[in-house]
Amino acid sequence: MLLEFAFVFDIHFWSAQILRFLITAVLRSPKLAAAVVLCLLVALAGTMTYTGFLVVGVLADYLDTGRFLAGLLLGALLARFPRVSQGKLSMVGLLPKPVRRPLIIGLLALCLLHFVTQGELVSAAFTGFATAFLLTFPWLRRTVFDRLRSSVFKFAGRTAPQRDDHMVIDGEFRERKD
Repeated sequence: MLLEFAFVFDIHFWSAQILRFLITAVLRSPKLAAAVVLCLLVALAGTMTYTGFLVVGVLADYLDTGRFLAGLLLGALLARFPRVSQGKLSMVGLLPKPVRRPLIIGLLALCLLHFVTQGELVSAAFTGFATAFLLTFPWLRRTVFDRLRSSVFKFAGRTAPQRDDHMVIDGEFRERKD
């Protein structure tokens, strides 16, 4: 399916204009593009689900309990619930936001180490991919968003707003004609 997608749009893999290629591919065949994106998202969801299954299993093994109890423990630890306070919607949970991500990456690293020492390479590969994805996701999201934003502003004939540097003093000078 991907090979057909590549031949239909005459892909030059060495080209640096990926964004233009993606836009033209979506405009030429939106159904095929949506199918490819959907397949990639399904594969990512399946990988993350299987990795969660592996993490619960390793945690149950270390705590010497069943998978059900280990899953409940992780669920209670990582759960977040909506709350309305002073007219604003917010999320509350047992762990604060800055602690959640390092805890999840630490659990994945523990599982990766466990699988590598046990010699289970397939499970280690799934856990390693999930760890790498979670580590690179914020950078990837920021990069893709910045590129899309810059291309939209260029397309609209405007310039993207520059980030303010508070260390630079900006001034305007005009000449007076005498």
